[in-house]
Amino acid sequence: MEKYDVCVIGCGPGGFAAAMRAFDFGKHVCLIEGGNIGGAGIMHGALTSKTLWELAKDYAIAAGVDRGYRVAGLMVDYQTVRSTVIQAAKEKQYQILSQIETFSPPRWKGPGSITLKRGYAKFVDEHTVSLAVQGGPEELVKSDNFVIATGSKPRDFPGIHIDNDRIINSDGILSFREFPKRLLILGAGIIGCEYASIFSNFGQTKVHLLDRQPRIIPFEDEDISTFVNKNLEQKNVTVHHNAILRAIHKHPEFLEVVVDYEDGRSQVLEVDAVLVSVGRIPNLSLLGLDRIGLVPNARGALDTDASCRVRDHIYAIGDVTQHSALYNVAEMEGRYAVKSMFGKNKYPLRYHNMSTIMFFNPEVAVVGLNEQQCQAQKISYRVAYYSNALVNRAIAMRRTDGFVKIIVSEDGRNRILGMRAAGPQASSTIMVIAHLMDQDKGLEEIMKSIHPHPSITEGIQEGLRLMTGKSIYKPLVFPDYMHIRAWHPEHGYSEIAAMPG
Repeated sequence: MEKYDVCVIGCGPGGFAAAMRAFDFGKHVCLIEGGNIGGAGIMHGALTSKTLWELAKDYAIAAGVDRGYRVAGLMVDYQTVRSTVIQAAKEKQYQILSQIETFSPPRWKGPGSITLKRGYAKFVDEHTVSLAVQGGPEELVKSDNFVIATGSKPRDFPGIHIDNDRIINSDGILSFREFPKRLLILGAGIIGCEYASIFSNFGQTKVHLLDRQPRIIPFEDEDISTFVNKNLEQKNVTVHHNAILRAIHKHPEFLEVVVDYEDGRSQVLEVDAVLVSVGRIPNLSLLGLDRIGLVPNARGALDTDASCRVRDHIYAIGDVTQHSALYNVAEMEGRYAVKSMFGKNKYPLRYHNMSTIMFFNPEVAVVGLNEQQCQAQKISYRVAYYSNALVNRAIAMRRTDGFVKIIVSEDGRNRILGMRAAGPQASSTIMVIAHLMDQDKGLEEIMKSIHPHPSITEGIQEGLRLMTGKSIYKPLVFPDYMHIRAWHPEHGYSEIAAMPG
């Protein structure tokens, strides 16, 4: 039986980050993975879907005829696209493996080590796991500390069998042999809307997006939902609101789907494939948690404390916890959990300024609170809206369909509570506000910075100036492109000019 300082179960983004942070502290680490190196974040999640998105975006630009050029004979082949996506995932996998091998015990002579073991771990007791390897003998691994980082898997939809041929989930996107001519996406959350954007951008697929809510992305404010919905429809995506999939009937050449609407009517659609995208659930079933007295919560996740600890020397990070199922959150928690183990933490873990990117058409990025959340918490706030139509860089890019929306506390401190950015480069733009939120600065301090020109972030600069009545362009002249208003728990919204400048 081998003995380690830390055993990390799962080599996804969080597990790998945790293993490397333990290595930084000179610890001997056992890293266990039964599936793909890099987890879903590499092979069936963030990296592969975003590689698809980038390729689709480039194709849509090349196919466009609104910029003064036209490409003749433009074609796209799904198998070539698929090969490119797989190659991107493998590049990252081999980077991870190269680092693990470099610091493996046979090779590395310095402090600490990383030992990778392939297989599925199951707890024997609180300090031991058994390792099941297909076709091989069971192995026992002992460790002083454990990090559970087994990630998540797509949630099933009752009554629908995923055959990874014509009916797939997000894990099966790369099983397509060609672009489906007609695709139904079940679920209008982030993943569903991202794939609707991807397939519509390639222009080879008629996409139907099934949404059981009155609007897509319902956890975000209505302006974001409307923005995403409008852009999807402009790409020939049909969004079915207040709709539920009742049945799928398989025929040799097509699928017949029955859709029921809230108003009592039904519709039968003919499609070539169905993508089920109704969320994800934690991967915990194989760990034998009952053997050590650990019970997941009602959501099927593990509750952790402020140090990412489940109990004593057992920690959990990423998608298996009660926090957001995001790549960057998993990495942050993995590093933090290991620092907590060895008393290295200097600051508390902070989630409020963790930004999220939604790869739609165009992209959307968010950080902090939105208006819905502020109102639910009865927080008084001011919100400034500034359109990309007034931003020189967006005008030069011919991509003015976007905006920034900045929310500031109405408590005398003028703290940034959150921001929503929609449009080109939103994923980079959001970090400007995320960093400022982390510093807990007020408007007066923030506005000392001057942004480069021409840049998309000038929209943030002007949005902040709008708060104080100092914006270069004025709402009176451009009421559709910029405005500011306040919300108070007692009297709701009120239109305002600006704070004294």
